[in-house]
Amino acid sequence: MSGSDEESLAETFWAVARRLRHQTKGALAPWEISPGQARALGVLMRHGALRPGALAEHLRIAPRSATEVVDGLQDRGLVQRRPDPGDRRATLVAPTAEGERVGAAIRAARATEAERFFGVLDPDDRAELTRILRRLREE
Repeated sequence: MSGSDEESLAETFWAVARRLRHQTKGALAPWEISPGQARALGVLMRHGALRPGALAEHLRIAPRSATEVVDGLQDRGLVQRRPDPGDRRATLVAPTAEGERVGAAIRAARATEAERFFGVLDPDDRAELTRILRRLREE
């Protein structure tokens, strides 16, 4: 592959990623939640209550950024902070009942959007794309 072919591949990849991100952002519109907040809520639903630092690690963001995300979710009543029973000086962040409801609805909306987005591919192409993307993720 020549350099221009590699650039073309990268440009195509980023164009597809932007389109998927735009479509996903649109799917979040009914809840007026940012993609970062949706990701944080998803992590908390999968892993349960976490310390803010652990949440930041899962999201691969700075702890200060995680605090801002949690503040936004708490302001909306989607998460709550509570003392960590193992260390009363530490705080845990957990989804509220409303956070669980919204998180499940967002997960369903994202699944619908992903199905629509990737639905243009036949099953063999989808399987191959999945295999390729997983390999790249592991590099």
